[in-house]
Amino acid sequence: MLKGKTVLLGVTGGIAAYKAAALASALVKQHAIVEVVMTANAAKFVTPLTFEQLTGRRTMVDTFDRNFSHQVEHISLAQRTDLVIIAPATANVCAKLAHGLADDMLTTTTLACRCPKLIAPAMNTNMYENPVTQDNLEILRKYGWEVIEPASGRLACGAVGKGKMPEPEDLLQHILRHLALPHDLAGKHVLVTAGPTQEALDPVRYLTNHSTGKMGYAIAKMAMLRGAEVTLVTGPTAITPPPFVKVVDVVSAQDMFEAVAAGASDADIIIKAAAVADYTPADYADNKIKKKDGDMAIPLKRTQDILKYLGETRKPGQVICGFSMETQDMLENSRAKLTKKNVDMICANNLKQAGAGFGVDTNVITMITKADITELPLLSKEQAANAILDKCLTL
Repeated sequence: MLKGKTVLLGVTGGIAAYKAAALASALVKQHAIVEVVMTANAAKFVTPLTFEQLTGRRTMVDTFDRNFSHQVEHISLAQRTDLVIIAPATANVCAKLAHGLADDMLTTTTLACRCPKLIAPAMNTNMYENPVTQDNLEILRKYGWEVIEPASGRLACGAVGKGKMPEPEDLLQHILRHLALPHDLAGKHVLVTAGPTQEALDPVRYLTNHSTGKMGYAIAKMAMLRGAEVTLVTGPTAITPPPFVKVVDVVSAQDMFEAVAAGASDADIIIKAAAVADYTPADYADNKIKKKDGDMAIPLKRTQDILKYLGETRKPGQVICGFSMETQDMLENSRAKLTKKNVDMICANNLKQAGAGFGVDTNVITMITKADITELPLLSKEQAANAILDKCLTL
């Protein structure tokens, strides 16, 4: 996802410098161009050769190294950098960057960069919590730096508390959030529903469906990577939610209806990808479900129609997209749903078609609007999610 992007990885003199090697490796696997700049103290923890072997590029430490072209190296590097991340960042380097001090290759290069800048402080808990350090981090935020909060746990010094550098995979997610996709959804609030709902029959059993939530989660992830503020209302699934997304966990169709109703007014785009159970036991609350001749008699009532509610209460300019999973007459049924629910788009698929529907990582979607019909080929669910978001932007 980072092909063609240049990431400047700054490594400073803390014990967590060894984790930076794993981050460099992860970035290379994402096809990024990784330029590593180390402080002299960092080179005492991890050798420059380590990073050179991982990235296939020269690691820079000395501002006055003569093994470069005639260009002023820290300036030319700053000009071709798409993102700076300093991980780990010592208290000393945080202080220097906050106050514009530039006395080595890392600080001079960083000062010349005009791209997004991320910093991951890692140090002793008392050092991190010292008001001076906190003031310096606040100054960095003021100047547009994204300060990645350290993790809590047992530190190398033996103390227990806040100050651990986050894991490389977590840092990678911060980088992907900035660089993976163009931010054409910046400033937009996207509300996505995902997964199944569960309707209790009794304290043990419930009605549900085969939805895994993969499609909704893919839409939430892609919207986040495209710069949107995302709220994901999700029924019970086995999927880890994407990072940087507000997650609202629900169980029943009524829970989901209430969560969507509460958040709909703030959303610019609403995509209902959840497979909500159509029925719920009518008398469960009154304990009237009884066994008769060995069989359970279950009086049912329809659950709230979330998509219809959204269509009836939509605000001006809001884009609403629903899903239609059919086994026959897909186009006809989906067109009828588009009109009946008063929404802008229906994403239809045939559950009998290979690669579509529940439990797989692909989908075959037909996007139906009042103006046109767009048939998508077999795509990964993330690719399909981007196509859906592209279409929503045109509406």
